[in-house]
Amino acid sequence: MHSSDQKPAAIVTGGAQGIGLGITKHLLNKGWRVAIADINEASGAAAQAALAQYQDAFFFVPCDVASESDVERFVEAVINRFGALHGLVNNAGIANPHSGPIENLALADWNQWIGTNLTGCFLLAKHTVSHLRQTQGAIVNIASSRAFQSEPHSEAYAASKGGIVALTHALAISLGPEVRANCISPGWIDVTAWQHPPQEANLRPSDRAQHPVGRVGQPEDVAEMTHFLLSEAAGFITGQTIVIDGGMTRKMIYQE
Repeated sequence: MHSSDQKPAAIVTGGAQGIGLGITKHLLNKGWRVAIADINEASGAAAQAALAQYQDAFFFVPCDVASESDVERFVEAVINRFGALHGLVNNAGIANPHSGPIENLALADWNQWIGTNLTGCFLLAKHTVSHLRQTQGAIVNIASSRAFQSEPHSEAYAASKGGIVALTHALAISLGPEVRANCISPGWIDVTAWQHPPQEANLRPSDRAQHPVGRVGQPEDVAEMTHFLLSEAAGFITGQTIVIDGGMTRKMIYQE
């Protein structure tokens, strides 16, 4: 728990664009200090420029989350800058889910999906847990609704996201009661406006209509839940995976 006279500090991996940038901006608006790790230095610089108003509450470090030495250096930089850590948001991942037919999937490509999406979560947890214990902090891992349902030819992505769900409940049991760990599995989130550079959404009416809530998701939808799970208001929630998909994984679709 953080004292009232100290702003809580969080790490957001993959925080330079997309859902990660949405989470970062939301946490900053809620009074958190945020350090982002991202492998894309150009996007990181763009995020720094876009968030310049937050000054001392925010900084960016280039980091490959699949590299343990990079992760160690990043966490050390965060502690040196903020003095403590209250939240870890493991969001970094390879966004493209399509790997092609499994018989053509190269082992190196499989390892890259697993390394970035899943091993990155492990490495960040490993190197932040001692700091999170001191503050009775929390971990939020970002998986995907693809941990529970699939399109063809997405084995590596699905396996990595399913692994995040399982890693989350294992962490919750191992790290409690000092540290809570939960997972968010987003569905279709429109991140076009949060990319570097921003892009046009080009959403069709049918894209919205197929969601039971009548719209595609936005980064703010994930960010709101992330903030809640990091906060003391979620103090009785750990080991859970919350699907944020506008109801899509509950909708039966029959093709004619």
